[in-house]
Amino acid sequence: MFLSVFDLFKIGIGPSSSHTMGPMTAAVRFLQELAGDDWPKPAGAVVDRLGVSLHGSLAYTGIGHGTDRAVIMGLTGQTPQTIDPDHAEGIVAAVTADKRISPPGHPSYRFDPATDLVLDKKTPLLGHANGMAFYAYDSDDRLLLKRIYYSIGGGFVVSDEELQRMKTKASSDVSGKNVPYPFKNAAEMLSMAGRSGLSIAELKRANEETQMSREDLDAGLDGVWQAMLSCIERGLSQDGIMPGGLKVRRRARQLHDTLQEQWQQNRPNPLLANDWLSIYAMAVNEENAAGGRVVTAPTNGAAGTLPAVLRYWLHFYPEADQNSIRDFLLTAAAIGGIIKTNASISGAEVGCQGEVGSASAMAAAGLCAVMGGTPEQIENAAEIALEHHLGMTCDPVGGLVQVPCIERNALGAVKAVTAASLAIKGDGIHFVPLDAAIETMRQTGRDMSEKYKETSQGGLAVNVVEC
Repeated sequence: MFLSVFDLFKIGIGPSSSHTMGPMTAAVRFLQELAGDDWPKPAGAVVDRLGVSLHGSLAYTGIGHGTDRAVIMGLTGQTPQTIDPDHAEGIVAAVTADKRISPPGHPSYRFDPATDLVLDKKTPLLGHANGMAFYAYDSDDRLLLKRIYYSIGGGFVVSDEELQRMKTKASSDVSGKNVPYPFKNAAEMLSMAGRSGLSIAELKRANEETQMSREDLDAGLDGVWQAMLSCIERGLSQDGIMPGGLKVRRRARQLHDTLQEQWQQNRPNPLLANDWLSIYAMAVNEENAAGGRVVTAPTNGAAGTLPAVLRYWLHFYPEADQNSIRDFLLTAAAIGGIIKTNASISGAEVGCQGEVGSASAMAAAGLCAVMGGTPEQIENAAEIALEHHLGMTCDPVGGLVQVPCIERNALGAVKAVTAASLAIKGDGIHFVPLDAAIETMRQTGRDMSEKYKETSQGGLAVNVVEC
């Protein structure tokens, strides 16, 4: 199994990898196909108008998650990796006013977001909870092309045909790439580590270096961490009210300033590590909720947990260096790839256990690795963190990635550090294997009511009065 570290850690914008980055990417894919010659266009037909329908979770929480804006930006040719978040509102406002889309390399198309972008809550698409359909019409409103895409979590997007191939493909190598250590689960990972004498980070590095040079891999890892760190720093510098109507205040900056004052007073504080962890995580997720630039880890909704733990490592451990940052990210990606392959990282598919739960497991594994943990201890750390997120629902108030998402990332970071600490004090032998916890998460997500899977139809979303 090969899932690149850069598949798990994608640089993009908030507030959601599945509801913002995914739909934007799908829109760009549709434009690319529209410009090509691989679809059966009737002779003389000219595309005049575009349409989009959002289904399932995308329809229920699309407005709060910015899906409508993401689709518009994608249809103008913007990608999550290249768009300037400060220009996003202007792009959407221009399309709304002109009622036209003019992507690079295309003619101008009619597109009125008020009528051509439909949130269809009545018609779920069967492939996945995050389904969307794109349409191209001629000037007489005859349908020329229709394509269905699914945003399957973490910014990953697949077409209807690709999803069917994923479900029926017998091979465990989801990418079709040959790598020296093709572990598809934790048991195989530990077996390969034992036979080779390599750490989990070294196994992952060996796989990655079949696709790129060591220099490019290190530069990419350094770029991912720099994007994470920049997000933390920006989050700690901002204040005010977050968008969306809930009037939730940013708190990370004020809490950070208070903690800095206490730090300078040099007074004993037994909660100091937890305080720093929480503030780092909240800074990232407040920035995500505001539509800023973030890194999926493995999703936007869970983007704060892993960077907070890595920043904690740099803050409190004098031995931390650039190589340990790379090992942390590689180890975390190995665990994230196993979870995604065997269960899900999508809140719309399995609830928040798949987002913050996965992020906490990845962070725990990464921290345990850089603290000197063996492969068995690392697997144990990931299992402890994931086990204690099992059953967690995704119930965002108002459809916004704010309550309970921001604080939930902070608690996920605290659990990750606790899990790593517990695991490294043991010998790696433990009762519940990581693979069992992952399979339990998959089954729990399958059995969970849809109202608890990113639809804002249950839980806190219906029991908290919006102000």
